Amino acid sequence: MQPRDFLKEVTAIPGLSGNERKVAEYIRDKWEPLTDEVSITPTNSVIARKKGKGPSVLFAAHLDEIGLMVSRIEDDGSLRMVGVGGVDPRILPSMRVSVLAKSGRLTGVIGAKAPHLLTEDERNKNYTMGELHIDLGMDASKVKELVQVGDEVQLEYRFTELLNNRVAVKTCDDRACVAILYRAMQLLQDMRHDADIYFLATCQEEVGAFGAWQTSYQLFPDYAVALDVCHAATPDADPTRTHDLTAVVASAGPYLNPVLRRKLMEVAEEQNIKVQTSVVPRYTATDADEIAISRSGIPTILIELPLKYMHTSVELIDTHVIDEAARLLACFAQEINASWEDELWT
Repeated sequence: MQPRDFLKEVTAIPGLSGNERKVAEYIRDKWEPLTDEVSITPTNSVIARKKGKGPSVLFAAHLDEIGLMVSRIEDDGSLRMVGVGGVDPRILPSMRVSVLAKSGRLTGVIGAKAPHLLTEDERNKNYTMGELHIDLGMDASKVKELVQVGDEVQLEYRFTELLNNRVAVKTCDDRACVAILYRAMQLLQDMRHDADIYFLATCQEEVGAFGAWQTSYQLFPDYAVALDVCHAATPDADPTRTHDLTAVVASAGPYLNPVLRRKLMEVAEEQNIKVQTSVVPRYTATDADEIAISRSGIPTILIELPLKYMHTSVELIDTHVIDEAARLLACFAQEINASWEDELWT
C-alpha cells in the first residue's frame, strides 16, 4: 500500500482522544506484516518492534484526533457540544459531522443563527461553541432515543486530492506522521540495521500527550525521534512561525538533544534530503517533551511535517514530504550503532 492510500484510509477512521481503539486496530493490522511484533496498549497506543541487536530507538507519532462531544440535547432535538482537544468554533458553522452514537453513525450539520437574524453586536463577534448546534434532521423524540450526552462527534471527512502531490483532509495532524512511520517500515524491509527499532502510534496527544508518557516509560529506549506537524507558510501568517510546505523540519531547542540532531542532519546531507530548521526555545508542545523526560531521560529529537490549516477538516500537506521524511528515518535507523553512546555523553 502506498503512503497516500494509507493516509486516505487511516484519516477516515474515528479516533478521538481517549477512544482510539478502531484506528489503533487499523494501524496494528497494517504494521504487523512489516515488523516482528506489534501490540495495542490498554489506552490504545500501538507499539511495533523491528528487532536488532544494537541500541534501541523509538519513532513516535500520535494517532488521536480532535473532535467534539455532545454536551446537551435541546428540547427541539438540537445537540450542543464541547471540544475534544483544540477545536476552534470558527471552523465549525456549515460543517457536516458524524455523531458516533451507540445506535450507529448519524450524519448531521453544524448550524447557527443566520446572519439576517443576528443583532448588530453579534455580527461583530466570532461564534462561540455555545452559539452552535448540531442538527440531525430528526424529531426531538427520535434524537433522544438515539443520542446520549457524551457521544463523540467526528469532524467532516473529505479526502481532497490537489495538484503537485498535495492533499487536504482532516487528521493529518498527526496521522500523516503515522503514514511516515508506515513508509519507513516498508523501506527498512530492504535495509540492514543494528538498531532495535520501536514504532509507536501514541494515544491522547491532543489532550496531554498521555500515550507518550506511558509508552516511553515502558519501553525506555536509548534514543527517540518524535514526529508531529508544524505550520506551513500561509497567506498573512507570521513567516517566522511557518515553513516551506515542501520539506521536512528538524527542530532545535533545549528539550531536544543537539548531538542526536547533528547525527540526523548528517544523514540528511548524505542522502540529499532537504531539511529545514525550526527553533523551539522552550517546550515543543509535542510528544517529544514527555518522551525526553521519561524515567532518567531519553535523548530525543523532533521531526515536523509542514501543514496548512492545522486543526481544521482541510489540513493540507505535500505527500512527497511523507516519502522524504520516511527515507530520512530509515537511513537514520540504519546508521545507529553502539559508538553513539560515547559521542552523546562526552
